[in-house]
Amino acid sequence: MEDNRMLTLEKFEEASETVKRVTQETKLIYSEYFSAQSGNRVYFKPENMQLTGAYKLRGAYYKISTLSDEERSRGLITASAGNHAQGVAYAAKAYGCRAVIVMPTITPLMKVNRTKSYGAEVVLWGDVYDEACAKALELAEENGYTFIHPFDDPTVATGQGTIMMEIFKELPLVDYVLVPIGGGGLATGVSALAKLLNPKIRVIGVEPAGANCMQESLKAGRVVTLDQVNTIADGTAVKTPGSVIFPYIQENIDDIITVQDEELVTAFLDMVENHKMIVENSGLLTAAALKHLDAKGKKVVAILSGGNMDVITMSSVVQHGLIFRDRIFTVSVLLPDKPGELSRVAHVIAQENGNVIKLEHNQFVSINRSAAVELRITLEAFGTEHKEQILAALEREGYKPKLVRTIM
Repeated sequence: MEDNRMLTLEKFEEASETVKRVTQETKLIYSEYFSAQSGNRVYFKPENMQLTGAYKLRGAYYKISTLSDEERSRGLITASAGNHAQGVAYAAKAYGCRAVIVMPTITPLMKVNRTKSYGAEVVLWGDVYDEACAKALELAEENGYTFIHPFDDPTVATGQGTIMMEIFKELPLVDYVLVPIGGGGLATGVSALAKLLNPKIRVIGVEPAGANCMQESLKAGRVVTLDQVNTIADGTAVKTPGSVIFPYIQENIDDIITVQDEELVTAFLDMVENHKMIVENSGLLTAAALKHLDAKGKKVVAILSGGNMDVITMSSVVQHGLIFRDRIFTVSVLLPDKPGELSRVAHVIAQENGNVIKLEHNQFVSINRSAAVELRITLEAFGTEHKEQILAALEREGYKPKLVRTIM
């Protein structure tokens, strides 16, 4: 394996002390709700509460601490669509060195502005991370900048692995650690240290089903590139995992679970309602994977890798989540066009404790208006059972309700 000097216990201990200068303590949170759901004792490692809103600060700061004064004085450059950008910008500011961050042109303005707020210079280039990365390498060559790779670097991975040191100190008898995988830097550091501390700890990687580059690479026994990625977990939407760190993943990751986008949407709701925490889609991978874990009665730590989600995405995720959970649904009923019909329907819904959110009344659904007027009712319910009760009550009154798939 390449570079045997890296990812040793000594390096992890050094990194753990180093990152304390800039990190916030993210103590484990025991989850009654997720423990009951999964049949295990579930703890979250809330890196969404970390400075800059994600774990990436750890790897960036440790990497910069290992550079020579000369390498730092040349200025640092990296490419990132979000969390790594902010991590490098913050760490560079702490070291008083210049940072240039290349971000794809489609990066949300909030992430661009936050990266700039740490004093970094932002260059917008390309539509995807890969194009931004190629540009960053080109600028590094032209201007002599020191390039900091977001994930394919054992030193960066060692910095990310400091998370495992903290988990182990708080919960030495941990059985399983769930870790999100994009390019593989976090998983490399966490799994390598876990196996050094106790080889019995099982480390499970979690990827979006629409961006499972590491799962495919492990199957093939070599790094493979996906034709395309399609997932709402933008922080882990990676086509090609790191090739330098791949041997560590092969050696230390016990299994990979993949998660569908719909599961992330409902995990977001669960996290907000039960823990009052905002966790971004990539960070929710491990929470959504808990129900796929083939274990019972074990101590499980799920790493919530970040919480940088813009408000527009958040509102969309909440709406979809409520619909998936049958907490909001739209039903169409046909009424005779005569006075009093609306109040009759309202009465039926009220009797069943349904809450009307929106009404649409369409008199032109049929040529014969006395035969039928369409009423579309968007309702709030407690869940699937309550929704079925409301539909059954409308059915009993002869309304023939039809469910309509809508987004508010």
